[in-house]
Amino acid sequence: MSATAIAYDRAMSRWEPNARVRLEEAALKLYVERGFEQTTVAEIAKEAGLTERTFFRHFADKREVLFSGSAVLQEILVSHVAGSPGSATPMAAVAGALGATCPLFEERREHARHRQSVIDTSPVLQERELLKLATLGAALAGALRERGTGEPAASLLAETGIAVFRVAFGCWINGSDRRTLADHLGESLTELKSAVR
Repeated sequence: MSATAIAYDRAMSRWEPNARVRLEEAALKLYVERGFEQTTVAEIAKEAGLTERTFFRHFADKREVLFSGSAVLQEILVSHVAGSPGSATPMAAVAGALGATCPLFEERREHARHRQSVIDTSPVLQERELLKLATLGAALAGALRERGTGEPAASLLAETGIAVFRVAFGCWINGSDRRTLADHLGESLTELKSAVR
């Protein structure tokens, strides 16, 4: 084997397939077993069979492992509001956008339960979760304004939508039945409509 081929082979061995997913799974496992505060980045990397350097190529810190899907969630919400029919009411646009996020979670109910159990035990993570929700609410309000909803209606509807999603999500991960997140979301929206009549 030539020196070039050996160098190429060594470089290729550094590539780790599914590194991000492996790090997320390892982190969640350790957070559940040991607690968030007691788990180090070095331990997460070791559990995943990777290096700390690889960890930091994917995540800024150990909190972000639990919040890495926020950008995708925000993109879905914003694009669905923007793409909703012009005849749709602002609330219908928000409801449709929230419903569009459900497929991201449906196959990961146990993962969501474990993730939430970790967040519930850490004030630092609870604060980060609230920041994530506020960011999603602001993005949703911006999308509503872009389609012509004025203020304060855009902000009120966006914040209400995020609150409805949060309640539905909590019911879904804590429920023992087979109802989907979409089912819980629909029920929460119906409850909201009944409550404000």
